[in-house]
Amino acid sequence: MFIDELTTLFTENANTKKASYMHDYVRGKFVYFGIKTKERRALLKQAIENNKEEVTTEVRELAFQLYKLPQREFHLTSNEIFDKYLRKKYIESDIILIEQLITENSWWDTVDFIAKWILGNYLTMYPNMIEKTITKFSNVDNMWLNRSTIIFQLGYKHNTNEELLFKQCMAHKESNEFFIQKAIGWALREYGKTDPQSVLNFVNSTNLKPLSHKEAIRNII
Repeated sequence: MFIDELTTLFTENANTKKASYMHDYVRGKFVYFGIKTKERRALLKQAIENNKEEVTTEVRELAFQLYKLPQREFHLTSNEIFDKYLRKKYIESDIILIEQLITENSWWDTVDFIAKWILGNYLTMYPNMIEKTITKFSNVDNMWLNRSTIIFQLGYKHNTNEELLFKQCMAHKESNEFFIQKAIGWALREYGKTDPQSVLNFVNSTNLKPLSHKEAIRNII
């Protein structure tokens, strides 16, 4: 079984000292095996090779089983297999699962990956779902769903819906949440690599929070 083998590999390669550091880094929100990204992915690859049929056919269920386990490495792995095996193969109803992934065990490390690589790719496949999804995620009282509406277009470059990006920044510009202010600055800075003048015009005409303003124009001025 994939999860059993992955658990064994993670347990055998656990590092207590690194686990303690990682735990402190996320303000005590999660526990860790203490396995860094490169090693974790190598162990994941090994577990997949030995259980490939199970992973490819049951990836949705496996992703949520991994999310129920306590160690953070399992949550990160869940996102990666969800992306790897469902990219360009999403079904429209997967938005329900994507919302669950964003709202469970939420922190920037999982949410940012999901927003860019999973939600972003899903909405590329189903543009008819953009308005409904972004409106819903933007209006609920959940910082991580709100953040996702701001950053899901990271990497879209010339395909960025500029109007929607600016609309989401406007919708949340008064937020006092660090992760929202940072998301606005990040999304604008990234789009600024494609259209710096548009970003500069927007920033100069919008009363953004100081952090958002600073991050947005960091590479322009």
